[in-house]
Amino acid sequence: MLVLPGLAAGAVAVLPLWYLLREALAEGWESLWAEVWSGSTAALLGRSLALVASVTAACAVLGVGAAVLVVRSDLPFRRVLSVVLAMPLAVPSFVAAFAWISWRPSLAGFWGAMLVLTTVSYPFVFLPVAASLRRLDPAQEEVARSLGRSPGRVLLSVTLPQIRTPATAGALLVALYVLSDFGAVGTMRYEAFTWVIYGAFRAGFDPSRAAVLACILVLVALALVAGETFARGRGEQNRVGAGVARAQQQLALGRWKWPALGSVALLVGAGLAFPVVSVLVWFTRGVSAGIAWDEFGSALGSTVAVAVLGAVVTMALAVPLGILSARHRGAAVTALERSVYVAHGLPGIVVALSLVFVGVTVLRPLYQSTPMLTLAYAVLFLPLAVGSVRSSVLQSPVQLEEVGHSLGKGRWGVLFHVTLPLAAPGIGAGTALVMLAIVKELPATLLLHPTGMETLAMNLWSETTVGRYAAAAPAALALMLLSSVPTWILTRTTGGYR
Repeated sequence: MLVLPGLAAGAVAVLPLWYLLREALAEGWESLWAEVWSGSTAALLGRSLALVASVTAACAVLGVGAAVLVVRSDLPFRRVLSVVLAMPLAVPSFVAAFAWISWRPSLAGFWGAMLVLTTVSYPFVFLPVAASLRRLDPAQEEVARSLGRSPGRVLLSVTLPQIRTPATAGALLVALYVLSDFGAVGTMRYEAFTWVIYGAFRAGFDPSRAAVLACILVLVALALVAGETFARGRGEQNRVGAGVARAQQQLALGRWKWPALGSVALLVGAGLAFPVVSVLVWFTRGVSAGIAWDEFGSALGSTVAVAVLGAVVTMALAVPLGILSARHRGAAVTALERSVYVAHGLPGIVVALSLVFVGVTVLRPLYQSTPMLTLAYAVLFLPLAVGSVRSSVLQSPVQLEEVGHSLGKGRWGVLFHVTLPLAAPGIGAGTALVMLAIVKELPATLLLHPTGMETLAMNLWSETTVGRYAAAAPAALALMLLSSVPTWILTRTTGGYR
């Protein structure tokens, strides 16, 4: 009952590879190997990996550090900060990039791309780590303190190792997001894989080279997934025994309280306040010029509709696979889980063009229809959902499922009455993450949207690419406000503040 839906999810995820392999081999093996081993490809790979490594490392440090401060310390205003720190997820990367580069054009390049991608991506680490910290059994920390360890040593040697699974899962999502992002690198004019692939596909003169580069991107994504699997190890942090729910001891910051608060405020300012203020400035100018409210309302309605539908379909595919990867390990399940993460490392433009090919050759009645667009969202954002479900199930004691079996519940009974309720926070978090991603998604929507439909992201991109920031401001503001709703839901479903 889990394998068949899991296989369906894997089949959906690897669908773009059919198109990529077809185009990559169109010129023959000799041309393929020449492109792979060329100096320009090596330089491109180096630039992309440098950006991925830098942003992932920065997000891991910032995400874990912020989570520890708001959950396990006496930092002031923790209730507000636990929500605000997640809000950069509501800011599309190309909006943040336009805000920064319009203020300082000299930011164009590596450092600008790293700044933007770090400030909009660290919540991928912050949210699962914060949720994990809130759910940890404090018994092991109490034992360590009773043996004479200081609060700082307990944090480093006991607490942080227990959050390795959510931290590595979040870091993987950051790495794959950076690998596939086009908005920030395109705006900052940093020649990463996505920008070069997009240019080759858009020009249309060399689709074979673009497909070869995309295949390399797939290999890099597979390497990242394998590295995450190795880094998280077994990843089980379940307690033995019944345990007792009780408050966790907070780390006293002492003289470091206000410097820590200043650091968190700086992070919030760079990731949220600065883009929002920039959009508000553009909005005041746009209001004076007039707003086409009919078009705006239509774009808003279309955005909400496709986000809800895409999230439902994606979670229906992700829940069985997330449970499989957490409870039924093995070579086949591991390969199936990794296949889902492959497409997340591809640019949206590559996935979209792959599905255009599938729609024209196989599913012609679905071409440029809502089901085809929904399929693209499922291909792109399955990892967000699978990672959330898997982490939540891993933290749920397997002994509770064994008790359910011992009380006469069958597999379906245990699934619906034990496993799924325990995984509810992860399912809620995954749904919110997918809705956020769909609301901000651009390339696949541009190519696969039904005729006559326009989303907020499409409107925003069309205006900002020609420098009409005032005209784009209403869509940008609405997009961030709309994205803030699932972001707030995400903070609640991952445990909220306690």
